[in-house]
Amino acid sequence: VAFSPGPRLFEQICLAFMVIDCAPGATAQVAQSLTTHPHMITIERAAADHDTLSIAATRDLPALSRYTLDLLPCVPGITAVQARVVTHMFTEGGRWRIAALAPDQRARLTGRPPAQTPVAPGEITPLDRALVTRLAHNGRAPYQALAHDLGVSLSTAKRRLEQLTRRGLLRFRCDFARPLGGWPVSVTLWARVPPADLPEIGHALIQLPETRNCAALTGPHNLVLQASLHSVSDVLRLETHLATAHPSLDIVDRVITLRQDKLLGHLLDPQGRSVGVIPPDLWAEPAV
Repeated sequence: VAFSPGPRLFEQICLAFMVIDCAPGATAQVAQSLTTHPHMITIERAAADHDTLSIAATRDLPALSRYTLDLLPCVPGITAVQARVVTHMFTEGGRWRIAALAPDQRARLTGRPPAQTPVAPGEITPLDRALVTRLAHNGRAPYQALAHDLGVSLSTAKRRLEQLTRRGLLRFRCDFARPLGGWPVSVTLWARVPPADLPEIGHALIQLPETRNCAALTGPHNLVLQASLHSVSDVLRLETHLATAHPSLDIVDRVITLRQDKLLGHLLDPQGRSVGVIPPDLWAEPAV
């Protein structure tokens, strides 16, 4: 259990899908190096003409520019970097559900969503950053432990965490080792959609039970869909369904993940189990 970005957080930060090419034989070394970067929140090694597909997040576009143009090309083994900037996040992995609970069970665990209040840019404080760091390690940490670690009162820790969740900046997610839990296949579909159809199709795709991430992007493909599946054969089934349901959606590339090295700051072993944490710090100055 760890924190997950809330819907309002995407209005404050800059997010990009990073397509990275590596020198021959250097992909594992590059992936290992990138796992230490607090701005690289997710890293996958892909069965494609590029070597890694990552998701990077920074506090703003200038910080993403410095990270992409000045720092990443200096990492040994990287030969090319493309940043496909997210212009709208339709959904992210924290909302993915595997239908393990019946509707009545789910209702008992889910309270009424808190009212979200407008949030001014720059409202994330140093205390918030420290709080997120500790929640990245343990999303079940009690208020008393958080207060002790941060050197604040119990009421301060509780109040700040409740404010972050109420304002839609932070929520929590429960992850599991997908290859061991019956979801061993992850696929990324890059697509082109007429701009006028993008909102409607994007919101339709997030209703699919397989959808984990879905976003509008800059670059040659203006939509990305990442799905978790039970088998490789499900990729064709999913693509066929999309082509039938959305004729204006043109899937131009489909990429299966061979290994995921990092997921929202958690370092993963080949079976998808968490073996360590590099807490995301989106608000820090990028550095390697």
